[in-house]
Amino acid sequence: MDSAAINSFIPTLDQVDSWYEIFTLLPILISLELLLSADNAVALASLTKSLNSSELRSRALNIGITISLLFRIILIILSNVLLKFILIRVFAGFYLIYLFFSNVFLNSDIENAENGIDSKNSYRFLKVVALLSITDFAFSIDSITTAVAISDQYILIIFGAVIGVLALRFTSGIFLKLLDIFSRLETAGYVAILIVGIKLLLNTLIKESILPDYYFYILILFAFIWGFSKKESKT
Repeated sequence: MDSAAINSFIPTLDQVDSWYEIFTLLPILISLELLLSADNAVALASLTKSLNSSELRSRALNIGITISLLFRIILIILSNVLLKFILIRVFAGFYLIYLFFSNVFLNSDIENAENGIDSKNSYRFLKVVALLSITDFAFSIDSITTAVAISDQYILIIFGAVIGVLALRFTSGIFLKLLDIFSRLETAGYVAILIVGIKLLLNTLIKESILPDYYFYILILFAFIWGFSKKESKT
């Protein structure tokens, strides 16, 4: 749900008379982004869990989210062309759904086989960086589509994307630590990915929405509540 905050504020930002007025709204924007990026953050943090050290996980997040920001800016600038291709949104939706099934049901044996093999550490790191970049970009497509539909102020939209990415990196760092405390949180992150993927497909393929967007956000909230419901047993 990241970048949702800037979307809701764009009509207000379009009416302000100076950059000073924009910066008075900045604390509110940052606070909203920190809250609304939680689903994306826990999903990205979950993707880094296969890396062996906290240093590698942090580095992967820094590189992956930076690459994703570049993708976001390109999409915003070329939105009049790229967003006309429905296949981009369809691919993003199916990719997020695939990510859920591949990591929750299919990945445990592969991951266990790779752990401890030093020759594959570099490959795994690059794979995680790529997954982070693509996943965050897929998450952002829906909000970018909404933003460019209600405003032609691309500078403000890019400004919002930068705020969203900074908030996302901050919350991802928090969830990296929480993943070691709550045993269900990683699965909850992938459930959030699944819900966002389904939402993106429905909004793309069905003109009249079956469910309001807040239904999906409520489902994500319940997934988080479940994710925080059980701590890792200490032995």
